[in-house]
Parts: sequence; structure tokens; C-alpha cells
Amino acid sequence: MRVYEIDRLRNVALVGHGQSGKTSISEAMLFQAGVTDRLGSVDEGTTVSDGDQEEISRKTSISLAFLPFEWEGCKINLLDTPGYADFGGEVAAALRVPDGVVVAVDATAGVEVQTERYSDEAAARGLPRLVAITKLDREHTDFARTLAEVRAGLRCNAVAVSVPIGSQVNLSGVIDLVKGVAYKAEGGKETEVPIPEDMAAVVAEHREKVIEAAAEADDELMEKYLEEETLSPQEIVRGLRAATLAGKVVPAVAVGGTNGLGVRALLDTIVADLPTPVEAAPATGKHPRSEQEEERPAEAGAPLCALVFKTTADPYAGRLTYFRVYSGTLHSDSQVYNATQGQRERIGPLLCPVGKKQEAVSAVPAGDMALVAKLHTTVTGDTLCEERSPILLPGIEFPLSVFSLAVTAKSRADEDKVGAALARLSEEDPTIQFSMNPDTNESILSGLGDLHLEVVVSRLQRQFGVEVQTGAPKIPYRETVRGSARVQGRFRRQTGGRGQFGDVWVRIEPMPRGEGFEFANEVKGGSVPRNFVPAVEKGIREAMGKGVLASYPMTDLKAILDDGSSHPVDSSDMAFKIAGSIALQKGAEEAGVILLEPIAEVAVTTPADQMGDVIGALNGKRANILGMEPRGNSQVVRATVPLAEMANFGSELRSLTGGRGGYGIQFSHYQEVPDHLSQGIAEAAKKEKEQH
Repeated sequence: MRVYEIDRLRNVALVGHGQSGKTSISEAMLFQAGVTDRLGSVDEGTTVSDGDQEEISRKTSISLAFLPFEWEGCKINLLDTPGYADFGGEVAAALRVPDGVVVAVDATAGVEVQTERYSDEAAARGLPRLVAITKLDREHTDFARTLAEVRAGLRCNAVAVSVPIGSQVNLSGVIDLVKGVAYKAEGGKETEVPIPEDMAAVVAEHREKVIEAAAEADDELMEKYLEEETLSPQEIVRGLRAATLAGKVVPAVAVGGTNGLGVRALLDTIVADLPTPVEAAPATGKHPRSEQEEERPAEAGAPLCALVFKTTADPYAGRLTYFRVYSGTLHSDSQVYNATQGQRERIGPLLCPVGKKQEAVSAVPAGDMALVAKLHTTVTGDTLCEERSPILLPGIEFPLSVFSLAVTAKSRADEDKVGAALARLSEEDPTIQFSMNPDTNESILSGLGDLHLEVVVSRLQRQFGVEVQTGAPKIPYRETVRGSARVQGRFRRQTGGRGQFGDVWVRIEPMPRGEGFEFANEVKGGSVPRNFVPAVEKGIREAMGKGVLASYPMTDLKAILDDGSSHPVDSSDMAFKIAGSIALQKGAEEAGVILLEPIAEVAVTTPADQMGDVIGALNGKRANILGMEPRGNSQVVRATVPLAEMANFGSELRSLTGGRGGYGIQFSHYQEVPDHLSQGIAEAAKKEKEQH
């Protein structure tokens, strides 16, 4: 693929709800552009973008696909994205680097949840949008009705730039209203045909709206339109492009199903109406040392500035790094500076995907995208630049991982492999989080949803040969004391020869929540020799780790050693350590032991009309509502909720809000478990301990 001038480049993300036809559209684009010689099928697993075994078996996209191709003297870098919320990290990466967005809307379902969410995000980023109304060859579809739903659901001025010929199963072609030509599809390829005479009135009505939209974007065109009541095709293109770039108009294109009908008009609209890298906002970042704001022009001769938006592990080529160059030119077999990591990186051969193959390219200029193999330190979100002219671009804001599973290797041989395999997967998908919970001694895998984690577990076995068992994570409860007590801890053992003797008096007192543990030595007169005091503290700490009520670690208490006695021969560190442990056990029982549970702070984003249902659900989880605040067309409800109540909240929230809700969660504090729940938790913990 040849190098294109920057004004002949289009960087486009294709977004929409799951099963809205995005992969079929991208496949038809590649076929129409001559990249592939046959039209692939999602059902048959033969598409270019869904090449992963998980995608083929599930018949759905789970990762971002980079699909460059040439059309009418331009290069289009298409980023085909998954539609399900569980893979929203891929969409976040895709929306960070394009200059325009195509929103796929399924005519059989209308504007769905993720379609609305991703369109809103594109608009918030200032990205010009097109709409592709798909699956118009299905039953019960209506182009005019769906166009009206797009205007209402996406809150935009959607203007049809192509209309279907026929409807539903009788769909036979589309009419490009800007060019004034009609197309029909045969074998996935579209050919030009005359506009049907019986469509003249419909064409005239829609074309008039296109002309009005074009005229409103330019004073000169408006003046001509008012005088002559028409515009030339070139003037329509000029005005419509200006309106689209300004966000005043969202062109809507009619697309069929898997036969590629309407894709030619969509490609023409992408070239005509979406911005070049020069017309997009310039890249801005900070100098990594001075932190001063800097701006880089989209020019091939400027200092290099590129952002990594995707990392994958190829079984043959190794790690593949996908990037967009914002300024300057990246050359193959060169050296760059990774400003994010603060390290130099050697660049090998640069590659450009062409269908399912990859072609080597010598250089990638400003505005273009490509990939490179086998970088050592660079990961998704990193900035590549020149060391003598460094800049740090804003990274990618990935959604928070809120679904968690406890994972354990099925075999001892796999135990060491699990962490390494998940580290590799998290390089590809930063929304995959893997950590060890020291409180429960469990390995915790976190992601964006149950399907997301299901895919991760499947890939562990398929790619790395690692089998794991999964389950709900344990709740890290704590124990503490309710009151105060002063007790004696005495340990004496005589077994012939030298014995063991340790004797301490310890006061146990509660501390404020979150204060942890404090040990104090108030012994006077040397009744407990100073050299044995650390052993007493160690014994108390070890006993706290084992708990008293339900074997959960103890916290928020103070232990004060104030008296005791010793033996000149039999006393030892071990004896005083055991005495301290006995004192803690007795003191806690006398003071009264209570259970503490972790409390999480959550921020739930919900459509305003579902806020009451969401608050009701939170109240049913023993939540404490902290407040509410508007955010765009949604409301954010902030609350503290016991972590034990949050296990299935993600699924419940999706059900309550039709998938439009989301939430973030983080640990806040510990608080006492209500009495009516405490006994059941303690009994369950004891039963589990007995089983092990």
C-alpha cells in the first residue's frame, strides 16, 4: 500500500451495539475496495476482522480490528470495534485515535444501548459522525422510522444522504442523493443503475433536505440557495462536509445486510464528509520533564509524535504494537523514545495490514496508522517520540474493571503459569486486572463483565495451556473488640530439665475504625524483662491474624502490656510469645468480639428516568446514599455499600437500566456487621475451616 498525502487520509472508528452489523459492513468495505476477493461471513467465520478463534466460535467481535484500505484515491484506516459492553475497553482505545466515527444502527432494533453510549462519547470528544442504518433487507424494518429514531435517540440532526430502493426482503438497491445515482448489488459488488422513475418524488423530497442542510452551513451557499433554490453537486458536497465537521449535521446512509448493498455510498460519504488529520484538532500533550503544554502540527516534517492504541500477541510474529502518528514520520529500522516509560525503543520493520496479510512499509507519516512487531517495553497508551523533542500525549481512559472472580490453577504445574499468562493478556487488554488479595489469600481476576472474564479464562486454556477454576471472591471480613478488658496470659510447661515460663497482664481496648493496631509497653519495675517485650507483641499480632470469633484477622484494637512475671531460668522468647497470644484470646473474649465488613464507595451512572429504580436497588443492598448529581443526560448516584452486597450488582444494573447504566467502585472503610447477619457469617466461616 502506497504512502498517501495527509489530506487523502481518513481515520474512522466503526461503533455500535452488538450484532448491529459492523463486521458485515467492514467486510463489505474490504470487498468493495478490492482488498479481498470474496465476501466473508460472520456465520461461517470467514471475515477478516473476526479472525480470533474466540470470535469465530462466538460469532461476535471481542477485540478492535485495524482494517486499512484504499478508496477513490484515499486511504481509509478503519477501526472495527466490538459492540458489547464487556469489551468496552476496545472501544475506548478505538475512540482515542480516529478523526471521525461511523455509528451503525440496526434497523430491526433501532437505537440500542451501546449505540447511544458510543455515539454520545464520540460527540463528547468532538468527533464528526456518520450513521449507517443497517439490515434494511430484514422483515419489519422501515428506513424513515429508523431515521427518526436516530434523530431522537442520538440527539442529532441526522440527514439521509442515501435512501433504499424497495424495503425489507424486496430491497433491491440504494440511491445516492448527493451524486444523484442508484446502485444495486450482485455478488457483494455494487454497480450503477438508473434511478427508478417511481422513486422520483421520494428522491426529490430527501434531496431537498440534503441541499438545505448544505446551504445552512455556508452563508454564500445559503444566499445562492435562497436566490436559485438549488445547489450544484460540488456545492452540496462542500456545504454538507462543513456541516458534518461542525457537528451540525450527521449524514445517514442506507445499508442492506450481508450483500454489501449501500456500502459504496457509505464509502463515498466517509471520503466526502469526514475530516482529514489536518482538519482534526492538533495533538496536544505535555513535556515529560517541564510538564508544559505543547502542541504538535499534523505535518510529516514536524518532530515525531505517535500514540500506541493496541497491543496483541501474535503466535508467529510475537507482540504487535498498533500506533497512530500525529506528527512527524516514523521510519522502519530506527530508534525512538518512549516518553511514557522513559526508555529508548528500537523500531523494526513497519507493517500495514492488507486483508489477512501484512505488507512492509518503509515509513509512516503524520496522520497515518500502522503496526510494528517485537517492541520490548512499549504498551498500549504509550507515547513514542524523538528523545531530543519529547512529548507525552494523554493516554487512553479505559473503563474500570468491576466484575471479579477468584481463580486457582487446576494443577500445581499451572500455578506459576497463571500470573505470567494473565500479565500477557493484560498487555493486550488493560481492562484485565490480576492481583493477590492478601486478606483472603486469593488470586483475583477482574474485568468488565461476566462474558469478558469468560473469554479471558477460555484464552488462558487455548493460548497458554493453563486451566483454572473460578468462583466468587471471598469477602475480607475483620474482627475487632467492642469493649475493654484486662487479662492475664500465663504459659508454664515443665517437662524435665529446663521448662518454659511466661506471664503477662495485658489491657485490650478498642480503637477508632481504620486505626489498625497499636501495642504499648507500660511495664514498670522490670516485672517483664525488656528483652521479652517484643516476643509478647509478636504473640499478640500472630493471635490477631487468626482471629477469635470466625478466624478473620483482628484490627482496630490496642494492646497494653502493664505487668507480668518471669523466671530466671525457664523464661524465653517463645514462652512470652505464647503468653501474649493467650492474653489476646482471653482479652478479646472478655471485651466482646464483633465482625467488621468492607464498605465500598460506588458511583452509579444511570439514565434519569431509571434513577428511582437504581436507588431502590441500592437501598435493598444496605446502601447509604451520599448524593446525586447530573452528568449530561444521566444522573450519578453516589453511595456506600457493603462489598458483600455488590456481587451481582452489575447484572442487576444492566437489567434495571436496559444496559445504559454503569458504575465505578472502590474500597472506602470497614464498619460493624449488623447483629442479625454476623452469626450466619461466623458459622459459615467456621464450617469452611472445618472442611479444610
